[in-house]
Amino acid sequence: MNPQKSPEITVQTLLALRKEDDAVRLITERLRVKEMGPADHIRTKHEVKAFVESGTSSSAEALVRNASERRELNQAMVARVTQSRGQRIDQ
Repeated sequence: MNPQKSPEITVQTLLALRKEDDAVRLITERLRVKEMGPADHIRTKHEVKAFVESGTSSSAEALVRNASERRELNQAMVARVTQSRGQRIDQ
């Protein structure tokens, strides 16, 4: 399955994954943290660890929302840098 086309993770999925032995790794993979910038990647991992310890649905909602926003922001920044590099080469 293409990671770009994978379905968005849900709060219910997070709550279920939280009970797994390797919950932090499983959740970070599903949240696609590797598609984020380095600081956001680390920040999200810390949020995942806190969620695994607390396990509230409100923290799961915040985690899903924040991870999605961070991925989108990183993709926009990459596109902007790529576009500006292309313009400099053409000039």
